Amino acid sequence: MKKFASFAALTAAAALTLAACGDAPDADNTTSPSSSSSDTSSATPTEGASDFLGCMVSDFGGFDDNSFNETSFSGLERAESELGIKVSKAESTDAAQYTSNVDSMVQAGCSLVFNVGFNLADATLNAAKENPESHFALIDSALSDPTTFEPIVLDNVKPLLYNTQEAAFLAGYVAAGVSQTGTVATFGGQPYPSVTIFMDGFVDGVAKYNEDNGKSVKVLGWDKAKQVGSMTETFDEIPKGKELTEQFISQGADVIMPVAGPVGEGAMAAAAEHEGVYIIGVDTDAFDKYDQYKDILLTSVLKAMDQSVFDTIKAAKDGAWDATPYVGTLANGGVGIASFHNLEDKVPADVKTAVEDLKAQIVAGTFKVESPSASAVN
Repeated sequence: MKKFASFAALTAAAALTLAACGDAPDADNTTSPSSSSSDTSSATPTEGASDFLGCMVSDFGGFDDNSFNETSFSGLERAESELGIKVSKAESTDAAQYTSNVDSMVQAGCSLVFNVGFNLADATLNAAKENPESHFALIDSALSDPTTFEPIVLDNVKPLLYNTQEAAFLAGYVAAGVSQTGTVATFGGQPYPSVTIFMDGFVDGVAKYNEDNGKSVKVLGWDKAKQVGSMTETFDEIPKGKELTEQFISQGADVIMPVAGPVGEGAMAAAAEHEGVYIIGVDTDAFDKYDQYKDILLTSVLKAMDQSVFDTIKAAKDGAWDATPYVGTLANGGVGIASFHNLEDKVPADVKTAVEDLKAQIVAGTFKVESPSASAVN
């Protein structure tokens, strides 16, 4: 089990703290994305009823990753359907494609370019500086100087950020309440802020459960105080997720939250081979994506990237472009947890009640869930 310091969380946290709440999405629309095309597209837009061209560049996971790329893209698809815009996409299969893919969207005359994930921050920064008349939205990250890591704010870039630690906190509480072994676990793909923020919230949720119930459930895979933990070093090599999860299971973990995109499927495969081991999904509701693992999926930590993409397009199309960062929270429906689906009976009634009470306190602002990777919400 390899350990890595969360360097990105430390260096990018300053950029994230610039964020203030943007317009709230409709909480009723915090849903999983529909299936999207996995074909690599050129910059040729589809036909539509509007001159507005909405574009998106994926991270290397691609638009069919059952995770944040796909969820984000579904918001663009919805805008095409409901707002009549034209759309174009560039699917990255390698990090070397980021700059060229973003440039291809600019050259296509996109009205607004969405770049998905922390990895595209530098490409977004460079393109935005070189094309000040173009508008960009950076999903799950803010801009910072690649050398000094000082925050950078540009009038033509809107960060779409998510206080995921709030929802992950609730998932951690549930995990501790369901665990029969007294051991749970989490791991990431790489130590980016958008990854470690989940892990911070999860650890704090377990700690709160222990405090409330006089228990000592332990968490493997992440030390919040030191900001170090278990990483697979990849978001696409599924076997590494299974290997790491097997290690956790051998140490007694029976509820595991992988924060590693498609690598999480490896965790599901491992859990499925062991009676009484459950997985918590991230970004989108994994229950809707993995039919073969429905009986081991306890819940999922949701980010309404689809809704925030749709809302940003609508505002820009209506002439109300605003580069103020959007921050998704429990209060505005930008983050949340999925239902317990087939495992409803595994979650004790008192745990369900406590989670609802804690959610209400977080929404009201009387209980704070903190993370070094979190944006400050005013």
